[in-house]
Amino acid sequence: MPDQDLSGHDILGHGAPDQYLPGRDAPGHGVSGGRAPGDRTSDRGTPDPADPQGSSAPQDFGAPRGFTDPRGSGTPPHQGPYRPFAERYPAHIPLPPTGPRPAPVRGAFRPVTIRTGRDAVAAAASYLRWLGFRDVVQPEERPASGVDLRAPGLVAQVDPSTRPAGLRAVECLWLNGLSASATSVFFSLAGYTPEARTRAAEIGLPLFVLDLTGTPQPVNHAADDLAAGGA
Repeated sequence: MPDQDLSGHDILGHGAPDQYLPGRDAPGHGVSGGRAPGDRTSDRGTPDPADPQGSSAPQDFGAPRGFTDPRGSGTPPHQGPYRPFAERYPAHIPLPPTGPRPAPVRGAFRPVTIRTGRDAVAAAASYLRWLGFRDVVQPEERPASGVDLRAPGLVAQVDPSTRPAGLRAVECLWLNGLSASATSVFFSLAGYTPEARTRAAEIGLPLFVLDLTGTPQPVNHAADDLAAGGA
């Protein structure tokens, strides 16, 4: 076998076969499957129609999924129109609609017949427990503040007199509720003066009227809400 130099030519000047020239892989060797670097022919030997010149330019893999050119060109197939980032990712996502608050499940209220002032306080206490207030207690003696019933988060006053409850009584009960960080509720047998009703509507204090059967009746919107929703 004649001696060869490193260029693939023998010393006598005869050229090596084409398949062994530098830049080509020998049959069955290398990772390119027998194709030279930059050869854009397919595995079946047909030229790439996208590059008939066989150039070695980097291959374009197309636009990312979901992207559409805002200038109107290069729209990927099977994709919708271009949407700005602010539409695809809104700053505020609205919460789903919620239904009205369900009414509390409780039985029918059992009134207490009112014959004395203490019966009026007992009827009011029974009604507050029915609304959902727990540990409603009645002091042995009526305090100077005029509060007749107390519970965690609650102060209540019961006026068993035959005169309508006035503005001062409503304001004093409201201040007692503020100092105790509690809900204030007023019960009266004879109703309320117009000034008392106006102030109670302004401060959101529930007003109830007790009839002789011992059934409280709401007088203002705050009392309606309390009777409907409970404690």
